[in-house]
Amino acid sequence: MTRTQHTAQERGPDAPAPGPSESAAPPAPGDQDRAATRERLRFSNENCSIARTLAILGEKWTFLVLREAFLGVRRFADFQEATGAPRQVLSARLARLVDEGLLRRTPYQEPGQRRRYEYRLTEKGVDLYPIMVALMHWGDRHLADPAGPPVVLTHRGCGAPVRQYLRCDEGHEVGGAREVTPLPGPGARVA
Repeated sequence: MTRTQHTAQERGPDAPAPGPSESAAPPAPGDQDRAATRERLRFSNENCSIARTLAILGEKWTFLVLREAFLGVRRFADFQEATGAPRQVLSARLARLVDEGLLRRTPYQEPGQRRRYEYRLTEKGVDLYPIMVALMHWGDRHLADPAGPPVVLTHRGCGAPVRQYLRCDEGHEVGGAREVTPLPGPGARVA
């Protein structure tokens, strides 16, 4: 029997409902989570930012091309050597990344050779860097060899290791998903 039921039983069936000083018991653990999930399910996933991002990035070769672009690779042959991607696959991935505005093609020409193109990250492409770092850190934590991670990111200015943290706008560090509440944003659509 809950505290509210117990108090109502003591008062009898004709007693008034509890007043402000006799507040109901707090929700049981998990009730708020279930209510939040029900509320979220009222909204459509049609315009989900994660789904839209995965429609562009969601396969291995794309991430490997981006990895190399962040490491300074610019030319087709160098991308192919670094990623091991088949020529047709690499050509398609580079074209898609250009079409989506993540890479831009810049012409270059070696003496005595035909004009070719380099692929450089755009501002939109550079905005993917935190995603790449998060993937790398997850892989380092869960999939690295016993000797440790193959690459360590350090701050160019001081040499200290680079870490990624989530913070709210008030500056509080957020330790993980259990400390975050997803709410409908301005673009949310009711299902």
